[in-house]
Amino acid sequence: MTAPLQDPPAADPAAAPAVELVGIVKRFPGVIANRDVNLRVAPATIHAIVGENGAGKSTLMKILYGMQAPDEGTIAVDGTPVSFKSPNDAIDAGIGMVHQHFMLADNLTVLENIVLGYEPRRSFPLNFLVDTSAARTRIVELGRRYGLAVDPDALVETLGVGQRQRVEILKVLFRGARTLILDEPTAVLVPQEVDELFANLRELKREGITILFISHKLDEVLAAADDITVIRAGTTVTTVKPADVTTRQLAELMVGSALPTPETRESTVTDEVELSVQGLGIAPVGLRPTLDDVSFDVHRGEIVGIAGIEGNGQTELIAAILGLIGINAGRVLLGDEDITAWSTRRRRDAGIGYIPEDRHRHALLLDAPLWENQILGHQDQPPNAKGPWIDRAAARTRTEEIVERFDVRTPSIEVRAEALSGGNQQKLIIGRELMAQPNVMIAAHPTRGVDVGAQAAIWDQLRDARKAGLATLLVSADLEELIGLSDRLLVIFEGRIVAELDPAIATPTALGEHMTGATAKEDA
Repeated sequence: MTAPLQDPPAADPAAAPAVELVGIVKRFPGVIANRDVNLRVAPATIHAIVGENGAGKSTLMKILYGMQAPDEGTIAVDGTPVSFKSPNDAIDAGIGMVHQHFMLADNLTVLENIVLGYEPRRSFPLNFLVDTSAARTRIVELGRRYGLAVDPDALVETLGVGQRQRVEILKVLFRGARTLILDEPTAVLVPQEVDELFANLRELKREGITILFISHKLDEVLAAADDITVIRAGTTVTTVKPADVTTRQLAELMVGSALPTPETRESTVTDEVELSVQGLGIAPVGLRPTLDDVSFDVHRGEIVGIAGIEGNGQTELIAAILGLIGINAGRVLLGDEDITAWSTRRRRDAGIGYIPEDRHRHALLLDAPLWENQILGHQDQPPNAKGPWIDRAAARTRTEEIVERFDVRTPSIEVRAEALSGGNQQKLIIGRELMAQPNVMIAAHPTRGVDVGAQAAIWDQLRDARKAGLATLLVSADLEELIGLSDRLLVIFEGRIVAELDPAIATPTALGEHMTGATAKEDA
């Protein structure tokens, strides 16, 4: 397969819509994900799609990208009716998609990631060889033209989050995309990187590229979009101009309520230390330490926030506290007990709850019913266990309690986890962990990819648990969430705690400066 080496033509604003979906219907067993969805996207514009989890946004974008076929309705690209059987068909029609979770191989270079599966070939008789020279020239040209410059020969594992996102965008542009679908593009970016991304998107628009993006960050939607389409309960509600609505009005269109805030008011922090991390170090042989002399305490009734750009040691810190990886130095205490040598199972049984960053990979069995998912991680504890046996009846009863208490919207606890929206999956996980009554909660990105309604519910649950005495270590890329929920803020950079900030006076911009190391460079 040969990559196109010609730039996509700039869209004519007077031409047909870049994308038009009419009367889209998509049914799943027992669920109508989309019903009579209509979407018209003008060429060379930034068009945002907003709505609650489960509203049908992702399904609609999967249909547009050829990952699913609609049961009813039509799709037109540049005024031409199309029918996609696979993403390859969508790519051939000029539609590319950048997923929320990057799909890059860390051990390959930028160039290798971009051309993977779409390698340009040399001329006959050497057409069995990849034309890396042509690919490199094209990548450099695209980067220069659209303000997305990345070293083609850099290993992806050495890149920051913002640069990785550039690689994902370059990957679809390399394939000739004229319309880009971006799923939660700012979910893992600090404010400075968000500004850079929006500058990139505006440059893409100026060059004739059409951009569709899904986001739950309504202030960013209003700042970046030319048009905003609201989807609720599987159907399009309205399309508005950013100048005509506020974040509050947009939230009300989405969920029928005002935009929530994570603000935590009264202090519940005690003197009792529930979790103590002392001099923690992880140093792979021959590599820079991933954790270097990390120390902090989390008290009963306290939320300690960890802020940092992904790849600076947060994942390793969580894994070390849970006993998932070995450490080279330091120790971990749960209360007065040194648990450094304990297994993960023993730590969990002793009272450490865990909300993983990736709910699909580390928290759920998507093809299992909700009541079985409720057992995970607590399979040897009452009420799920009776002696050495699983108590299925008690496990089902506990799941019903979680569904009711945590507002998990599902027709039954017998449905498979994959049938729930992301927000409801997350509420099930949080309910499962909180109902086990832990002493310490490790919460990694607890509201990533959920709508404002589910976000508000999760914040309320974390605040209530804090009030009841739970000690929480909160790792999040949402700086407003960190500032609003935390009693103390710690910043991690290159494996070290580089700052402790008071959330009462911290700003996202100041936090972002510490996270990128800018403050340290200025001090030096």
